[in-house]
Amino acid sequence: MTRRKLTSEEVELWQKVAARAERLHPEARKEARQKPLPKPTPAKRPKPRIEPFELGQAAARPESGHRLKPTISEELRSAPLQMDRKAYTRMKRGKMKPEARLDLHGMRVDVAHPALVRFILTAQASGKRLVLVITGKGKDRDEPGPIPTPRGVLRNQVPHWLSIPPLAQAVLQVTPAHLSHGGGGAYYVYLRRR
Repeated sequence: MTRRKLTSEEVELWQKVAARAERLHPEARKEARQKPLPKPTPAKRPKPRIEPFELGQAAARPESGHRLKPTISEELRSAPLQMDRKAYTRMKRGKMKPEARLDLHGMRVDVAHPALVRFILTAQASGKRLVLVITGKGKDRDEPGPIPTPRGVLRNQVPHWLSIPPLAQAVLQVTPAHLSHGGGGAYYVYLRRR
């Protein structure tokens, strides 16, 4: 910001105001010399430098692959919280010990579904609150095709089975297990009280 020079009218007005004012220190000189202010030097602006760029470099990069549906873990994390937040945080961190566990490793879908229904309903009837359902992570499919198939049939089916009748009335919350209890290959199932 540069200073402008005072006009002759403004200087004359200032001198009138200064003549009428009482000095704080009368022993000081009565007339102050008016030194002209030095001429301000304009600040030099740097020349704008254009950085090299590529077209579309700021655009969001699409994720690799064509995943149309979010993963099961993402869906479960985005589900609304149905239980006490403090207990949910402890459960997610692996601080709560499951009271019962069901291992579905190696089972086919037609055997695993009735076993899951029987396990959840008997656990609720016996008053258990937190159970662990181990599904395993599943195997990668050998046959690539135009339709992407999710890895692990049971891993993808178990949360769906827990959200539909007859298990929906018994289940309060489902979340992926902590690493100490199986990580992505297991689910914590928090049951309602009877």
